Amino acid sequence: MADPARHIAQVGVFCGSSPGNAPHFMECARDFGALMARRGQGLVYGGGRKGLMGVLADAVLEGGGTVQGVIPRAMVDREVAHHGVTELVLTDDMFERKGRMMAEADAFVALPGGIGTLDEVFEVITWNQLGYLSKPCGLLNVGGFFTPLLAALDGIVDNGFLKPAHRRALLVEDDPAALLDALVTWTPVALDKLDG
Repeated sequence: MADPARHIAQVGVFCGSSPGNAPHFMECARDFGALMARRGQGLVYGGGRKGLMGVLADAVLEGGGTVQGVIPRAMVDREVAHHGVTELVLTDDMFERKGRMMAEADAFVALPGGIGTLDEVFEVITWNQLGYLSKPCGLLNVGGFFTPLLAALDGIVDNGFLKPAHRRALLVEDDPAALLDALVTWTPVALDKLDG
């Protein structure tokens, strides 16, 4: 029997503090933030005002939504913290930042980004796998951005280091509305990572 639909009030979004090298990345962040606001979903994100992070936060705010930025004190100047958000939370380090975001958000989405984005999304996946977390996580595969990563994950499954059920638990959509819908109906994997 499927679990009842989840209530997703706050979406944690991981994405680049850079704009990328194609206009569709910024458009994706803007459209995703506007859609979240229309759906009444608040944003929890890394607290920056540059790149995709800034465009995303501004779109949610312009749509009347709430935005909680979570940023380490040491990165306030480096990432140029967004002081116009609903709430700006300063943390001591990156570990506290990720922990706070995982506690505050009901679900997680990765938009295009770099190593930091991958670090954050893989930590959510790992915590779900180990049973420390039970929250949906998905990739917005705009322009096929995550396709090479997905191929690598499929290779990890093929080589016996990732169970197919855990691979399938990572939601992937190229349409923002479809991804937000999928977060609501996501069912956690009952299989324990350490089971044979």
